[in-house]
Amino acid sequence: MKLAIFSHCAIDTITINGNNYEQIGGAACYCGITARQFKFDVDLFTKFGSDFPKQYLTEQKINLINSNSEKNTTKFTISITDSDRTLTLENECDPIEYSSIGADGHLVSPIFNEISSVALQKIKDDSNFLFIDPQGFLRRKDSQNNIFLANTDLDLSDVNAIKVNPEESQCIVNGTHDEMMLSLQKKGVEYVLLTNKTDVSLLVKDKIYSITLPIGEIHDTTGIGDIFCSAFTCTMLKEKDFLWALCFAGGAAQAALESKNVGLQKIPKKGTIQTNASYFYNLVKFRDI
Repeated sequence: MKLAIFSHCAIDTITINGNNYEQIGGAACYCGITARQFKFDVDLFTKFGSDFPKQYLTEQKINLINSNSEKNTTKFTISITDSDRTLTLENECDPIEYSSIGADGHLVSPIFNEISSVALQKIKDDSNFLFIDPQGFLRRKDSQNNIFLANTDLDLSDVNAIKVNPEESQCIVNGTHDEMMLSLQKKGVEYVLLTNKTDVSLLVKDKIYSITLPIGEIHDTTGIGDIFCSAFTCTMLKEKDFLWALCFAGGAAQAALESKNVGLQKIPKKGTIQTNASYFYNLVKFRDI
């Protein structure tokens, strides 16, 4: 099966407890490599400059589409304290160029301003199953290039699944957690995922399914949401079962956090994800809404 991913690669300088780590990343890398763990072929629509070590992706047999740019790669500095993090944009690469491609599913996860509304509409027109992580549509920068989230009118028609945290969802809709999930559903989304630190909820029709990640000490949270999104999408495409998709997504996030690794090294193996997913499957709670 094939997954088409739309996102910028990035070069991140991550600060954890006063220690600096320079890592390649971006949702493009985290989602793409996670999908390869699920044995998916990956077509990656992205942009990066000559400063980006693309061999790391080509060695993973990820197919790069129109990726080269004369500009340097998008770059962030990320400061992490427990589960909270602050981002500063150091460089912004060219927008992603869209071209039509056949795939079983499409995953759109911008990190900052790289996917236009025109490109998103073209992706919708071509997609059989579309998952959106809207973080990059909501991000803005202030005069010091610090990243913040802003209210955004986002067209979610023809979107199959979305993943948001409470802060992101408040930029699209209003209300309590339940009310925001229902509002996102009314905008046209079939599967609404809300991640609130260790609590993960999934709204499908008139029921909310939930799991809680038994996370211990938190180290590097960079890319956890991307790993989660890719695992959910791949499982939905393969199994056509939203409960298994929820459990595999949670299992992938849990395994990545438990690894205590930094950057892309935290992406877990399929076997570890599957073990965690089986654990969560027996613990899923649900309620009517």
